[in-house]
Amino acid sequence: MRLGFEHRHYNEPDEMRTAFQRDYDRIIFSSPFRRLQNKTQVFPLPGSIFVHNRLTHSLEVASVGRSLGHLISMELLKSGEAEPDTVSEMGTIVSTACLAHDLGNPPFGHSGETAISHFFASGGGKSLLETLPPAQQSDFVRFDGNANAFRLLTHTFHGRREGGFGLTYSTLAAVVKYPFESALAGDKQKFGFFQSEKELFERIAVQMNLPQISDNPLRFARHPLVYLVEAADDICYQIMDVEDAQKLKIISSEEAEHLLLSFFDPQEDAQAIRSIQDNLMVVLDKNERVSYLRAVVIGKLVRECAAIFMQNRSRLLAGESMDSLVKQLDGCSRTAMNEVKRLSVSRIYKDPSVIQIEIAGYKILGTLLETFTPAVIHPREPLSEKLLSIVPQQYHLTSDGLYQKLQTVVDFVSGMTDLYALDLYRKITGINLPGM
Repeated sequence: MRLGFEHRHYNEPDEMRTAFQRDYDRIIFSSPFRRLQNKTQVFPLPGSIFVHNRLTHSLEVASVGRSLGHLISMELLKSGEAEPDTVSEMGTIVSTACLAHDLGNPPFGHSGETAISHFFASGGGKSLLETLPPAQQSDFVRFDGNANAFRLLTHTFHGRREGGFGLTYSTLAAVVKYPFESALAGDKQKFGFFQSEKELFERIAVQMNLPQISDNPLRFARHPLVYLVEAADDICYQIMDVEDAQKLKIISSEEAEHLLLSFFDPQEDAQAIRSIQDNLMVVLDKNERVSYLRAVVIGKLVRECAAIFMQNRSRLLAGESMDSLVKQLDGCSRTAMNEVKRLSVSRIYKDPSVIQIEIAGYKILGTLLETFTPAVIHPREPLSEKLLSIVPQQYHLTSDGLYQKLQTVVDFVSGMTDLYALDLYRKITGINLPGM
């Protein structure tokens, strides 16, 4: 079933692609996806040294997710537990969900999420929330890019077609890592959808037969493929951050090589280590050596995560909650991944270049929210009319409710690229006006 086409006959003009391949193409060719090229992943957008942005990260996650999905489908076919028609598109669904997983992230990395939350929890937006129900307040105070991605994929923005991207229910279910609303999330826990999309997600969950968690009717079990999407993301951002840090000289090439080689056990992986060492005798360029090691580590982690998925497939299909696949790694892979996380927290994420972009993002998004929120609430004011005239048509209000008005501002700000947000910040504060 495809969102937006539930009650009408849908004729696909070409028969070259399956429904799930069309989902993939719709995301690849969309404007929100292209904008990811100008959104920070971890490090500032590249100068002379190219590091990952949200777009390159999403493409790499999609590649790893496709491998995971394909490997699982092959294992299910080999074991006789599934028919080819049932699992043939598993890799495509996982890959598509991976493409979409970061679409809702605001500019300037995770500091953008924090800036939006802070504005409504402690800043100028706090008093505006007092008249809203607690569940709606929570959507803003605990703003989350995951829930925003689901909204972006499904919401009918002004002047746009019904059903957002018009994706299949299977793909949408695979995107939602946290199948519950903000009011049900624990302290600092992420969530999967806003109040505005709550009924829609419930409809998708019921259609996809996601088991309900018994203590609350709107808390569902994850779709099993979510675990593969999550694993692909975990693998990529952890391992790719090491490569980026090496290129930026935050860590040395020798340290990066040591970290990546530590994923292999001297006894259990002896044959693989010999092959790696043979290749390293030929590859002398430091950046290429790290890139090669990154590739073999990702391949190893894909195989191990697929094995963990297969070992737990009955639990996953039953809707039982379990840790992410990466958290269930053991042996050298578990030890090495923990060391990568430790290094990331202690050195990579605390590098001055990372801290500076986070501070800048906090200031820029806070100012934009301070400026456009009053304009949406009081649209007839002279300054408000000027400000709203530069807001794209798709974000124009179609409702007078306060919740919807605040969502419009957040939709606009969170959809910006880093450079657009910076440019607009400079213009509305008068920093780069002619003659100044």
